[in-house]
Amino acid sequence: MGFAAIAAFEVANVVVGEEVYGVELLSEQGGLVRASGGFSVDTKAFKDRVFDTVIIGSGLEPHPASAALIKFIQRAMKTARRVAGPCTGAFPLAEAGVLDKRRVTTHWAFARELRARFPRVTVEEDRIFIIDGPVWTSAGMTAAVDLALAMIEKDLGAETARSVARKLVVYHRRAGGQSQFSALLELEPKSDRVQSALDYAKKHLQNTLSVEELAEAARLSPRQFSRTFRAETGQSPAKAVENLRVEAARMMMERGRHSMDIIATETGFADRERMRRAFLRALGQPPQTVRRNSRALSS
Repeated sequence: MGFAAIAAFEVANVVVGEEVYGVELLSEQGGLVRASGGFSVDTKAFKDRVFDTVIIGSGLEPHPASAALIKFIQRAMKTARRVAGPCTGAFPLAEAGVLDKRRVTTHWAFARELRARFPRVTVEEDRIFIIDGPVWTSAGMTAAVDLALAMIEKDLGAETARSVARKLVVYHRRAGGQSQFSALLELEPKSDRVQSALDYAKKHLQNTLSVEELAEAARLSPRQFSRTFRAETGQSPAKAVENLRVEAARMMMERGRHSMDIIATETGFADRERMRRAFLRALGQPPQTVRRNSRALSS
């Protein structure tokens, strides 16, 4: 997945009809480099070369950066327009000292390690990507594509980025402030009946979504549904519904198209105060802060 972002730049060239981006794979010595997937890629030595954009490759887990790589990163910070560290690529950037006093993100599984090893770095683990000056960092795996699409949008405009996303068959990039976590994925129901109730809830957030309504969608009695739901997900139906509403409201805020009152109504909170209390319980911050952070990250 560390190479996934390359496809976005390749497709951007096709969409524009000319080679806007020239991609080169680099390593310290050059030549064939074996990837974690078992295949090898041909690379060129980075030496003292200068690039517009430098993206540090990421692996399945962090590895110490060589002295030459650290020197290359520090030089790139002075010569490149932007330097990016998707996923575990944030670790070499941190070792080079370029993340000090910056806001960054990484794969959620390594956020605690990044924070512990580099206390001068402000790690925000629940983000898809973060832009802090010339430094771009992202969550893991497919988030590298979101990062690349954001770069393309900044360079070539939103319409070109949307065209690239369509050709890649992906959502037109998730907002940088979007959560790495999904309420549905965290619940992980074991039975189709509970999954059916959750799918129903997500499609009908404006409804009351009482236990009786969800039980009917699951084709269980209310009592049996409540017992089964908690046993499979570890949450009450009411708590799960609230988390789904918070997630849906947060996505609407990130798109920035509606007022808080409309968002509260559309996602079933009924009013702004109920939505505010739910956000504080789920995210530890009010809706206004979520919207403000999202706008800051997208600017």
